[in-house]
Amino acid sequence: MTIMAWQPQQEPLGQLSGCLKDSLSGHNKTAQKQAEIMLAQAKSSPDINNYLTYLFSSSHAPPGLNYTPEEYHAVRSAAAVMLKNNIRTGYKTIPPESLALVRQSVPLALQDKNQSIRSYAGNVITEIVNRGGILGWPELLPELLALVGNDTGAVSPEAQEGAMSALGKVCEDNKKMLDKDYQGQRPLAYIIPKLISFTTNEKPRIRSLALASINVFIPQKPQALLVNLDDLLNRLFQLANDTSSDVRRQVCRAFVQIVEIRPDKILPHISGLVDYMIDQQRKIEDEELACDAAEFWLTVGEHNELWKSLGPYLNKIIPVLLESMVYSEEDIAMLEGGGDDADEEDRAEDIKPKFAKTKSARTTANGEEADESGQNGSSYAKLSGMEEDDDDLDEGEIEEFDDDDDGNPEDRWNLRKCSAAALDVFATDFRGPVFETILPYLMTNLKHPEWPYREAAVLALGAVAEGCIDVVTPHLPDLVPYLISLLNDPEPLVRQITCWTLGRYSAWGASLGTPALRAQYFEPMMEGILTKMLDSNKRVQEAGASAFAHLEEKAGATITPYCEPIIRQFVRCFEKYKDRNMFILYDCVQTLAEHVGHGLAQPQLIDLLMPALIHRWHKVSDQSRELFPLLECLSYVATALAESFAPFAQPVFARCITIIHQNLEEYVAAVNNPILDTPDKDFLVTSLDLLSAIIQALDEKQSAALVSGSQPRLFGLLQFCMEDPENDVRQSSYALLGDCAKYVFPQLEPFLATLLPILIQQLDLDSIIDEQIETGFSVVNNACWSAGEISIQHGKSMAPYAEQLLHRFLEILGNPEVPKSVLENAAIALGRLGLENSGILAPHLASFSEPFLKSINSVEYTLEKATAFKGFTLIIISNPQAMEKDLGRLFTAIARYKMEEAFKLPLTADLQQLFQHTLDLYKSLIPEFSAFISSQISAADVNNLRTIYNL
Repeated sequence: MTIMAWQPQQEPLGQLSGCLKDSLSGHNKTAQKQAEIMLAQAKSSPDINNYLTYLFSSSHAPPGLNYTPEEYHAVRSAAAVMLKNNIRTGYKTIPPESLALVRQSVPLALQDKNQSIRSYAGNVITEIVNRGGILGWPELLPELLALVGNDTGAVSPEAQEGAMSALGKVCEDNKKMLDKDYQGQRPLAYIIPKLISFTTNEKPRIRSLALASINVFIPQKPQALLVNLDDLLNRLFQLANDTSSDVRRQVCRAFVQIVEIRPDKILPHISGLVDYMIDQQRKIEDEELACDAAEFWLTVGEHNELWKSLGPYLNKIIPVLLESMVYSEEDIAMLEGGGDDADEEDRAEDIKPKFAKTKSARTTANGEEADESGQNGSSYAKLSGMEEDDDDLDEGEIEEFDDDDDGNPEDRWNLRKCSAAALDVFATDFRGPVFETILPYLMTNLKHPEWPYREAAVLALGAVAEGCIDVVTPHLPDLVPYLISLLNDPEPLVRQITCWTLGRYSAWGASLGTPALRAQYFEPMMEGILTKMLDSNKRVQEAGASAFAHLEEKAGATITPYCEPIIRQFVRCFEKYKDRNMFILYDCVQTLAEHVGHGLAQPQLIDLLMPALIHRWHKVSDQSRELFPLLECLSYVATALAESFAPFAQPVFARCITIIHQNLEEYVAAVNNPILDTPDKDFLVTSLDLLSAIIQALDEKQSAALVSGSQPRLFGLLQFCMEDPENDVRQSSYALLGDCAKYVFPQLEPFLATLLPILIQQLDLDSIIDEQIETGFSVVNNACWSAGEISIQHGKSMAPYAEQLLHRFLEILGNPEVPKSVLENAAIALGRLGLENSGILAPHLASFSEPFLKSINSVEYTLEKATAFKGFTLIIISNPQAMEKDLGRLFTAIARYKMEEAFKLPLTADLQQLFQHTLDLYKSLIPEFSAFISSQISAADVNNLRTIYNL
């Protein structure tokens, strides 16, 4: 169908354009709602995308439509957004002739005089490529490149820029697709040299967009880029002093990225680059440029091969970092006047919680909870939300509440934070010399009469806390009391940063050797920060709470004697805090629970803490995002209190079941009706985790009663969660499944016929998506762990699943991409499967003995290892000949095995006897056994076997 062949009908065109205009009508909510309903219905019309394309690509209102230029612009914008969304959600259902029309017409809009229309055209083009692939529109890339390059000599400046912007979006969204081999050709081999040539264009916007597109590819090191790297470097040096700050910003970004992929190309130019980046960082009138330049110090400072090269230039770089850490006049204007606001309610947009922490996998194979280093203690950590624009929004689309994004300099990644982070990295790299360089600055500025300089000096002192601790320590007996006095500074921002810096030095205070020293320094430090948690300013409260959570982490169990005054202050905070700070308060409570552990289970402490938590529990609705941190906090508290949590368990358990049920129902409804919002899966994750914590905390009888009494039934809900599309949900689901196997197996057993096939499916590595590989492996890790726990309990009844499970475990153990912890958990699960099913696994022993022994080798000598080794030994006894190639590895493992843990559990108490039996078996099978064993393993291991097993 050509553009001319299809023509719109007047009536539907008029109705559709009216609805599109009304859908953006912010002031008339009724018209807006009505328009949205009609547009949702119009979606099903076979010609809808033709009409949208026609409206969007016509630069003037078609005959018969009477709109002002502003109104018609709104119609076109709404048509573009709806067209893009239709392509995104229903590409495969769009008729081929409609798609042909879209492909022909939309590029016309790249030449539009209006920049936002050109931008929308780029969004639609990118969406088509995302859904249909490069080969679905083979003429697109040559067409865009020809427009940008002005091959005909007749392309308008607007069309060149529109095409370059569209090309940039296609590059950004299809990094991998463009580097694939299509019949011996890779699109990138053609695109990269073109992009490099476009950086010479006379228009600054095209130069900066071309460089930005190149920067998209640098991190993945495509061959097409590496062969052109010298050309690119030459261009970067030529563009380094470009008149456009946007171009210089992309130049800085390019150098930063090249550091990561080819440090050898950067090293010869380091002296010139240091001067260049210092020069760009001092251009503080363009903060984004200055910040991109400052990223260079961070990246080089963290690079193993390059950081030393900055040593000779520290005395040049550090003064610039210190200058950049002082609040700018603009920031001060935004931040001042925060004063005593503790009693003011938070606005909705102030409450942007950090959601349920991304948990590490359920356990490491060593049976410990995997490490979760929180963000406490980093005033400038580049939180995921701060890095780049929201991924789901395209240029030209508007996010609600967008107006407040830059409102507070504290909430975004900026030059000050980047400079402080770089100073932190230098302190870790170079240690003493960094502190010596900043000491004169600290002496001048810590007591500076103007607060911005005082504040920046305290920030600098905090930034070097970890790297320079050895050289700072002699000064701390003077510095800490002064910092504690600054907690009462009249300026809230000074109080705020002082909390953070004191938190960074709390490890020093906690480690002081005598009660007298702790009373002199650590207790005032702790009391000072604790007091600031109830400052008259909300930002100071937040900094106090965050610093206190950091102090709890550093002090560990040594904080136990102070629990009562700490909890009393937390309870006051629960009474006084507004919504935003409540989130960090939960973090304080859970960090205390985590580090004090069962020390929290004293009646007077429970009577103080639990009423405050239960009061919040009743106050927070099932739809509130405050539930995430509250549920997470309760998980830690339940674990710490153990059986003392019993009086609170039933209503908490029942509500978690309700929340899970509700969330699953809302999800099903949203799948069946696109107008409905998809529910937030963090409700599922935090509820599943809390159920796990409760089941572990209570005695088995109490846990069993809760599980049996749940309405709807827990395992019916768990089945849906185990098949949820979100990795985080499945990760928590398999953690809960394993805990149920461990603690409430009789309740779980009737459901295993349904749940085990789902688990086996989850162990398929092909189901992991490249983009989510890390969280995908965490799911597989927990699935392996739960399979092992079920095998112990289910025993011989695992027989129907044994061969399928073995097949999955072998795939995991044989895959070089799989992380170590997953290999360990797969080996443990395989060994445990052998406990009662050795006869089924024995014929396959030769195929898994080597990967099993290699993977289990790095696991510490826990009960988990003992159960796995017992199962493996039983398999060997059923088929000893299969171990022919791996006897050396087996005898080494037996010789080095530390039995202490194994003796603690009836199940593994006979492990040493089984090892003895295995060795005796081989002794009877192998002639000249003594000589054989000496030829296979080290003399020390032979000695161990002789001593322990009387060989």
